[in-house]
Amino acid sequence: MESAFREICNFDINLYKCISEQIDTSRVVLTDKSMIHIESNHPEAYEDIMNLLEETILCPDYIIRDEKHEETGLVIKRISTDNNSSDNSIIIVLKVCTDSCDGLYANSVLSAWKISIKRLQNYLRNKEVLYSRY
Repeated sequence: MESAFREICNFDINLYKCISEQIDTSRVVLTDKSMIHIESNHPEAYEDIMNLLEETILCPDYIIRDEKHEETGLVIKRISTDNNSSDNSIIIVLKVCTDSCDGLYANSVLSAWKISIKRLQNYLRNKEVLYSRY
């Protein structure tokens, strides 16, 4: 049984070709399964993530290679929060779609969470940065 999903946005395929040259669609979706995963594993960040999901995907600050999964990137957007200065970036794990089967499949948000500036700097130093807005 397939999980239900909601459409998030359509991204610029050229921007995300740093993850894979073979991206087949610009559609980005969030499945119910992934939404439940984010809410249960990162409840403190859930509301901010849902509010900033589209903006993060459309205008990322960084895209980092996900070393654990093929055709997947860590999409990062720096945010400012009033209540906790240590949580200032959102990471979205985005699986790009290389075969949409004539529109049946789309790019998919797998997970998302917040990270501190210190963790972001660590990622930028130690992981493969595919794209930087700066």
